[in-house]
Amino acid sequence: MEPSELEPRAAESLLSDELVEAWPALSGDERLEGFRLLTPVEAEDLYLGLEARDQVSLLLALPSGERQIWIRQLPPDDAADVLQEAPGEERARLLDLIDPDTRREVTALLAYAEDEAGGLMSPRYARLRPEMRVDEAISYLRRQARQRLETIYYIYVLDAEQHLLGVVSFRELFAAPPDKTVRDVMRTDVVSVPDDMDQEAVSDLIAQHDLMAVPVVDAEGRIKGIVTIDDIVDVVREEATEDIQKIGGTAALDAPYLQVSILEMVRKRVGWLAVLFVGSLLTATVISSFEDQIARAVVLALFIPLIISSGGNTGSQATTLVIRALAIGEVRPRDWLLVFWREVQAGLALGAILGLIGFARVTLFPPSETGTSTELIAAVVAVSLVGIVLWGSLVGAMLPFVLRRLGFDPASASAPFVATLVDVTGLVIYFSVATLFLRGTLL
Repeated sequence: MEPSELEPRAAESLLSDELVEAWPALSGDERLEGFRLLTPVEAEDLYLGLEARDQVSLLLALPSGERQIWIRQLPPDDAADVLQEAPGEERARLLDLIDPDTRREVTALLAYAEDEAGGLMSPRYARLRPEMRVDEAISYLRRQARQRLETIYYIYVLDAEQHLLGVVSFRELFAAPPDKTVRDVMRTDVVSVPDDMDQEAVSDLIAQHDLMAVPVVDAEGRIKGIVTIDDIVDVVREEATEDIQKIGGTAALDAPYLQVSILEMVRKRVGWLAVLFVGSLLTATVISSFEDQIARAVVLALFIPLIISSGGNTGSQATTLVIRALAIGEVRPRDWLLVFWREVQAGLALGAILGLIGFARVTLFPPSETGTSTELIAAVVAVSLVGIVLWGSLVGAMLPFVLRRLGFDPASASAPFVATLVDVTGLVIYFSVATLFLRGTLL
């Protein structure tokens, strides 16, 4: 290849990579301008790799004739996602641009909720009849493969009424004697999901059985489509993003961060911030209730930040670990007692370690005026840390179970909420320990 031919291709590849990287931050006009500079192959790769909402915005920016070309590039399940993201007044227009056969498939998919198995599935899957000979089946699959099947790794065996009878992999079919029938080589223990199963449950089942695809069936056992592993990757990313945002103390965002308006961002975040602010006001109330003790032993106020931050941090750690364990099935709701006991042990160990560090801090670098034994103040700090860290561990670990029991998403037990709750109760523990240890001396 001549250098003069290589340089334009390298430049085009660089342009494509830069456009993909900058896409979230670009305006609609900038995206369209960059898209038109790509080669047809690069434009197709970029378009098919976009999220549904970005595909919609790009489609709507194109002239009508180009819209038809690009929307027909999408398989039925992806086209259904695009229509669900489109504004209401544009959905019918976009649907009319799809070819009649695909339009029927897309319309059937739109009847399902977006987060159900039926909303995720593709109606394009490889199928065979049980009475076919293996050599006939391979020839028939060759013809099916030209129809842009979602996957040919699994082939599903159906009767005349589309009931799912069995499954055979392409490798098993190819290795079988040609005079055998499909019924002879198929497996009847098929893992399938109902069309109304939640997408998170579908992803758990695919992970549990290590599948590349799973068939979706209706109440009568008729196959409606398949959900493939690439669809599940999107689901897992979406669910994980939503959980992380909730754990961080904000409502789940409906779009990528840079595409969310400032007004929407404020609306999503202000609710939890208001709740946490009110919770923090309780901290001031608790401190004021111990005003006499603080006035008589000012030294106690020096260690308040140390005490409450330790409890809040421990609670945030525990709730994050338990929420994630519940989400991926490592822990089940009935395991709450086992989790409780583990957190008792972990909380005591962590509290003891932090307590020793706190004791060393007070004894090695004592406050200028304690009014009593330095070791006694150090003991108050150390024992308080043990109690508060233990309490933080238990609150953080048990709150997700309580929310699950009440029917709420465990991820709603956000780390900031747990930290605020433990901060308030931690002060009560701290001053209670101080009153017990310092009665008759400072108090």
